[in-house]
Amino acid sequence: MSVLQAGKPAPQFSLNAIDGRNYALQEGLKNGPLLVAFFKVACPTCQYTFPFLERIYQQLRTAGVQVWGVSQDGLKDSERFARERSVTFPILIDDYPYAVSRAYRLEEVPSLFLIAPDGAVAIASEGFAKQDLIAMQQSLARSLSVPAAALFQPKEKIPDFKPG
Repeated sequence: MSVLQAGKPAPQFSLNAIDGRNYALQEGLKNGPLLVAFFKVACPTCQYTFPFLERIYQQLRTAGVQVWGVSQDGLKDSERFARERSVTFPILIDDYPYAVSRAYRLEEVPSLFLIAPDGAVAIASEGFAKQDLIAMQQSLARSLSVPAAALFQPKEKIPDFKPG
């Protein structure tokens, strides 16, 4: 896997979001850990993954969880993606030539990074990886000193992995 590995420092970045605000990693980390999810609108695995990221966000948002999506598509397509998938966390735009995606050494999307407040990558994941999502959710809950609710419901048939 050539994606930025756990234990390595996360490259700093600053990107504009679909809400018009600017989000800087350095500023975000002052508020605790941050889950950053890189995606493309047309990616089926991204489409599958984002509702679960939204679930994490909704479960932990009152405790102050931070989840940022980083889109490799334009503003209008990214807005539509967020609307269609009911994503309420910030969606940032990494425009061509994808400087932030390149800094994180992405080869596929979705690529997820749980970044610790010290700026180190705590967990890195490519594609949809059920165990990685659970580990990220549990780590975020621990850091916020709140219990982690079930991420997946018993009736949901969730694969262990879907490649990006």
